[in-house]
Amino acid sequence: MQARMQNPAEIIPEALPPLLGLVKAINKGGPAETTLELVGLRVSQINGCTFCVEGHVRNARKAGESDERLFAVSAWRDAPCFTDAERAALALAEASTRLSDRSDPVPDDIWNAAAAHFTEKELSALVLSIGLTNLFNRINVTTRQPPGKTW
Repeated sequence: MQARMQNPAEIIPEALPPLLGLVKAINKGGPAETTLELVGLRVSQINGCTFCVEGHVRNARKAGESDERLFAVSAWRDAPCFTDAERAALALAEASTRLSDRSDPVPDDIWNAAAAHFTEKELSALVLSIGLTNLFNRINVTTRQPPGKTW
């Protein structure tokens, strides 16, 4: 795949520090690093962002995630290897990524399941992480950023 253009955050370098600052803040928000990477991986799978899929897999492996669980993320509902908290985070990630799929995109049952497993600060980190991953996916997919570049 050939990129349509250089990454916009490289063309407008003033955009990158605030984005990286948000990443740092999210990582201090409380959910386990592996949970955040699994969520980022699932969002990126949904959006078809190969750049971010590869990056989340690499980061998850560095954080100690197993190949078995990484392979199962796309079918997490049927895979026995995820905790209830991870399932709640993945459900929240899917719902808040697929906003146009239903009239109540993030129904109370999905929100309440996540809220049962995560504090308000952790939920904030999850919501910000999901939103930021969607932003990165949209930038990378639109400009056809190829996988393989270092994060």
